[in-house]
Amino acid sequence: MPFKRYVEIGRVALVNYGKEYGRLVVIVDVIDQNRALVDAPDMVRGQMNFKRLSLTDIRIDIPRVPKKKTLIAAMEAADVKNKWENSSWGRKLIVQKRRASLNDFDRFKVMLAKIKRGGAIRQELAKLKKETAV
Repeated sequence: MPFKRYVEIGRVALVNYGKEYGRLVVIVDVIDQNRALVDAPDMVRGQMNFKRLSLTDIRIDIPRVPKKKTLIAAMEAADVKNKWENSSWGRKLIVQKRRASLNDFDRFKVMLAKIKRGGAIRQELAKLKKETAV
């Protein structure tokens, strides 16, 4: 089957556009073909267009349109935040945020570390080439 992520109640999604950009939300109800009712522990429940959502692999077991307390308990039980931070997608976004927050001196230190690492790699590669040639 080509699709693995379906729009369904309990599906965790990442907001990819708008004022909630970068936030993880849970689909609590499907309004129509284009919109869903979404909720998260730190936001007000509201409708959102599917074009603004990127579906993740994470899904939690909740009834249709649960109370905020039930939603928070289900998210904690499913360990959504930890699963997201350990996924490759989540790790990539964390690294992007960290890099964007670097100041000029931090970027300079990163550049020096890359140069040093590259030199060490070239040195080891030269040793290996020398051993295989002999």
